[in-house]
Amino acid sequence: MVDQRRQSLRRKYLSLGLGELAAAAVFAAVAVGVVMPRLEGSRDSAALWSALAPLLVILVQAGVYWLLARGWVELEPMPARLAALYRVFRVLDVLLLAIALLGVVIWSPDHSGAAVGVVAVWAFGVVEYVNYFVARLAYPLRRWPFEVGKWRRPQLVRDLNSAR
Repeated sequence: MVDQRRQSLRRKYLSLGLGELAAAAVFAAVAVGVVMPRLEGSRDSAALWSALAPLLVILVQAGVYWLLARGWVELEPMPARLAALYRVFRVLDVLLLAIALLGVVIWSPDHSGAAVGVVAVWAFGVVEYVNYFVARLAYPLRRWPFEVGKWRRPQLVRDLNSAR
């Protein structure tokens, strides 16, 4: 029974990990291949990359976390060194988001559509940070309205709290 649960969680974590890494790759590819050619000037590009960089960093951290968690899920707590690293990420990501916001403001695109897009990308980075380090925001669509308001602790935070 425990082994079945572990295998089920390992499959789920594999899906989550690969999904986050794929999302990071898609965001980067779309930015380079679709959005960048439509932007006007280096200021717009700098604003986009300022917004996009922390989102990509957080998505990659999350993807790696889920893939690594497959090794300890249902067996033992998160390894202490890895927990220490993710505690550092928790602080550095906030700094990265703040610096990125400064870049977004400094290089804010002149066109309202581009400006809204850049701010939306940065805001999505904030949402991902909150989802992994503050409160779980990701739920199946049908359950989302009922679950999100409960502000449950994300699995990463639970793993950090239980680390040896």
